Amino acid sequence: MNKIMIKTFKSVFVCFICALVLFVGLAQINVRSANALSCSAKASAVIETTTRRKLFASNENKKLPMASTTKIMTAITAIERCRDLDEKFEISPKAVGVPGTSLYLRKGDVYSTRDLLYALMLISGNDASVAIAEHVGGSVSEFVTMMNETAKKIGVENSHFANTHGLDADGHYTTAYDLAVITAYALENDTFREIVSTKNTKITNGNGENRYLKNKNKLLSTLDGCIGVKTGFTDDAGRCLVSAIEKNGIRLVCVVLNCGPMFEESALLLNECAEKYSLCDLTSLYDYNQTISVNNGRNTTAKIGTYGKFLYPLTEKERENLRFVYSYPTVVDAPLDKGSEIGRVEIFLNNNLLFSEKIFTIEDIKPKSLLQRVQDFVRNW
Repeated sequence: MNKIMIKTFKSVFVCFICALVLFVGLAQINVRSANALSCSAKASAVIETTTRRKLFASNENKKLPMASTTKIMTAITAIERCRDLDEKFEISPKAVGVPGTSLYLRKGDVYSTRDLLYALMLISGNDASVAIAEHVGGSVSEFVTMMNETAKKIGVENSHFANTHGLDADGHYTTAYDLAVITAYALENDTFREIVSTKNTKITNGNGENRYLKNKNKLLSTLDGCIGVKTGFTDDAGRCLVSAIEKNGIRLVCVVLNCGPMFEESALLLNECAEKYSLCDLTSLYDYNQTISVNNGRNTTAKIGTYGKFLYPLTEKERENLRFVYSYPTVVDAPLDKGSEIGRVEIFLNNNLLFSEKIFTIEDIKPKSLLQRVQDFVRNW
C-alpha cells in the first residue's frame, strides 16, 4: 500500500512540475508578445525624419485612401506656393457647403491663407481646403496639380492626389511610408510645424467675427513630446492618424491607416521607438590613424581626415554590430595639396552599406626643400 501511495505521489508531483513549467513558459511568451511592437492598422510606419529610416512598418507600401491626412500635402503645398500667407481674400461660392467637416464658410467671408491653414489642420475644414486651393492655385484642379508636383519633388512614388480634403475619390491614395516621408518633409517648414503643434487658436474674419479652433489631435495633450500632426476619417479610409514626436534628441513620424485605436497605438509605437532608437553620429566613431607617412616630403608625416557628419538612428545592439572599413595607402608621395583625396571610409550594418565618404589630406604636403635635398645627396654619396 505504501509503495502504491509513493508511486501515486511521484506521478502527481511530476504532473505538477510539468504544469508549472508549461505555465511559466506561456507567461514568458505572453510577456514577450506584450513587449513586441505591433499594430492593428491596415498599414503603418514609423520613421526617423532626417534619414527616413523605417523603425517600424507593416504593409507600409500598400496603396490606401488616407482621408483628411491628405491635408498635410494641402498645407505644405500652400505654404510653399503662397506669396503672402497674411493677405486677406474673399471666399468664393465654390468653397461654401463642401461636404464633411467644415469651418462653415460663407460667400463673401474674408480670411487670410494663414487663418485658413489653422482651420484646415486643427478642425479639418474641407471648405477651408477648397478656399486655399482657389486662392493659391487659381482653381482647385490647378492646385491639385501642384500637390502632385510637390509629391514628386519630395520623392514619393506611390501616392497620387485627386482632391485637397481627402474625401474618398478614384485616384486618391498614398501609402503609410509615403505619407510618413511627406510629413517628415513638411515638418522641416517652420510655419507648418507651428500650425500643426497648436492646440487651440482664434481666427478672425473680415467682419471682426472670431472663430475658436480646437485641435482634434488629442495626442498633443496626452503624449509627451508630441508636435502634431493630423487626424482623418472616411468610410473607405477608416480612422487615420499621422503623429510626430520630438523626444530624446530624435524626431519620429508615425502613420496608421485604417486603425480603430489610432491614438493609443500611435502613442505606443512612438514611445517604443523613441526608447529603442537614438541618433548616433557615426563619424564620431571613426578609429583610424589620422596621420600618414610621406615620401620625399618636407615632413615625414601628414594629417589626414574627413569632412562629413552622418547621423543615423540605431539601437544599442546595432551600434555594437557596426563595421568600419578604411581604404587608404600607408604612404603618399609629396607634393599633395590640402584636400587631396587619398582614400575612403565605409560604414556597414549587417553587411548593408549605411554611409561612405572620402578621406582627404587636411594640410598641404610640401616637397623637400633644397637644403633637405642637398643633405640627402651628401648623406647618400
